[in-house]
Amino acid sequence: MSLRVIEEQRGLYRVSGIEGWVEVSGRFRHEAKSPTDFPVVGDWVEATDRIIHRVVERQSLISRTSPGGGQQAIAANVDVVFVVVSLTHDRNARRVERYVTAVWDGGATPVVLLNKADLIDDVDSALGELRARLPFVDVHATVGRVPSDPPSDVGPGIRSLEPYLKPGVTIALMGPSGVGKSTIVNALLGENRQRTGGVRESDSKGRHTTTARQLIELPSGAFLIDTPGLRELQLWVDEDAVDQSFEDIALLAEQCRFADCQHTTEPDCAVRGAVDSGTLAADRLEHYRRLLREAAFEQRKSDKAAAAEHKRKWKQVHQAQKALHRDRGRT
Repeated sequence: MSLRVIEEQRGLYRVSGIEGWVEVSGRFRHEAKSPTDFPVVGDWVEATDRIIHRVVERQSLISRTSPGGGQQAIAANVDVVFVVVSLTHDRNARRVERYVTAVWDGGATPVVLLNKADLIDDVDSALGELRARLPFVDVHATVGRVPSDPPSDVGPGIRSLEPYLKPGVTIALMGPSGVGKSTIVNALLGENRQRTGGVRESDSKGRHTTTARQLIELPSGAFLIDTPGLRELQLWVDEDAVDQSFEDIALLAEQCRFADCQHTTEPDCAVRGAVDSGTLAADRLEHYRRLLREAAFEQRKSDKAAAAEHKRKWKQVHQAQKALHRDRGRT
């Protein structure tokens, strides 16, 4: 029978149905080909006598590039990810796009929460700006608040999340430190279970109050994975995931004259035309290009054949440039 990993701490795990900490078997450790082969919160595993023998095939995996290089798994078998952003500080659309791209690539559905909506005046403007930037992603304004008196007072916007909290659905929270993820968890639980903290007044940076990933069952029957704040999210995705996050640009690209249009200097480029007409933000197009470059770079690092092809391509370009300069020098 498969059991679910509900907490992870430095190579030790808590698994549903087993008391105390468990670890992977020696054989598992020996046969693991990469760190992502090891269990993470949300995984289903086969375990006996406090030993994990096998990880059941995952339906989704949210990951990033680890600070030391390579792929780092964050959570497995997630259906929906609440990407939490604070409305009071550093409301960076590019950072949100990075999170959304990572979520799409992992096989889950992103939902953006603009939290601390009670601390700014023009919430509707902030919502409109991000919804225009992310036309295919649900965006909600929330105020995380622990229910007290009356019991239904969980903060504006929290009730709008109920359609996502279906029995058996697994939801993860992602976002930088200090955006209010733990407060949202408490609001969804209906009790003050997760420790919360403020932000530094000097720079509005959040303190880490969640130090380990753990899976929590909500009153609705849904499951919630709270994750520590990520100061930096270096993408571990492919180009298809970037296209999915920037679906508006991908749809425009289908109208370009050339199928391989790079949206730079090619004639009849529908993407550049949208930028010129003001229907597509130039900054969004630039970030799309940047994420594509990052995705291609990560793929080359993990795929020697792709790296060799990239090197060969640029060698040809440089040789052609040198030949052009030589020919010009003769005229």
